[in-house]
Amino acid sequence: MKKYAVAALAVAGLLWTTARAQQNEPPPIRAEVTRVNMLFTVTDKKGRFITDLTKNDFQVFENKKPQQIMEFTAETDLPLRLAVLIDTSNSIRDRFHFQQEAATNFINSVMRRQDKAIVVSFDTSAELVADMTNDTNKLEDAIRELRPGGGTALYDAIYFACKDKLMLDQPLYKFRRAMVILSDGDDNDSRYSREQALEMAQRADTVIYTISTNISHIETEGDKVMRYLAEQTGGASFFPFEAKDLNQSFENVANELRHQYNLFYRPEPLNNDGKFHTVVIKVKGRKDLVVRARKGYYARRDTGA
Repeated sequence: MKKYAVAALAVAGLLWTTARAQQNEPPPIRAEVTRVNMLFTVTDKKGRFITDLTKNDFQVFENKKPQQIMEFTAETDLPLRLAVLIDTSNSIRDRFHFQQEAATNFINSVMRRQDKAIVVSFDTSAELVADMTNDTNKLEDAIRELRPGGGTALYDAIYFACKDKLMLDQPLYKFRRAMVILSDGDDNDSRYSREQALEMAQRADTVIYTISTNISHIETEGDKVMRYLAEQTGGASFFPFEAKDLNQSFENVANELRHQYNLFYRPEPLNNDGKFHTVVIKVKGRKDLVVRARKGYYARRDTGA
């Protein structure tokens, strides 16, 4: 009998200890349900920013099905993670000095204390010349030390910057990620394709802004590529006709980054199928306004685990 009494006391003590421990433990961490974050810009037909809209002014559709907006902010102050990609191929040699000066002016005008940026150069391959930092002096020095020469591996540079750098800070929705590409868009040396580079940018929730270095006044295939990358990710493309106009193009990008809306929703129905889901944002009853946002996102893939 004594043996059973001791055992019963031990069990009771264990239960009591466990209950006390549970009371003192913090609540369990629960994995967050999938959320889709959308960073976007609204302008009128003349390109002027519209900054006074509210959550109730917008509608969101995923695969043509209406979604409920869970959170909304105007002129978001989320920390910026920026990638500046500079073409150093032979094709832009005569305009290279202007590019360097415009890019350094841009870095100084757009960066705030909580922001970080990288600089990637690309000719026959992509090269990280300044790793993620908020030190604008390091970024400027990296840009000024660049020298032109070689082919053009634009898509490899996009893929690398998104996968190996911009995606590192998690969770994705706590940061704004943007990429500025200064190039003629004429890729001839990449291992990755245009669509692979674009997919990686979309997976990293990165908005791409492109500034063409083509000053021939004739649209090239490279210009079409630059426009396509910007349109698909919700960015904008700029085509300065003279090298001295690069500063204005960079200033336009900086203005964009200061006038963005941000929202998120939880997809209904939720499909963790790993596929691309189209997203459309509309301003209710305002056909005079233009919304620029990425065309969609890649869903997580349900592994069945």
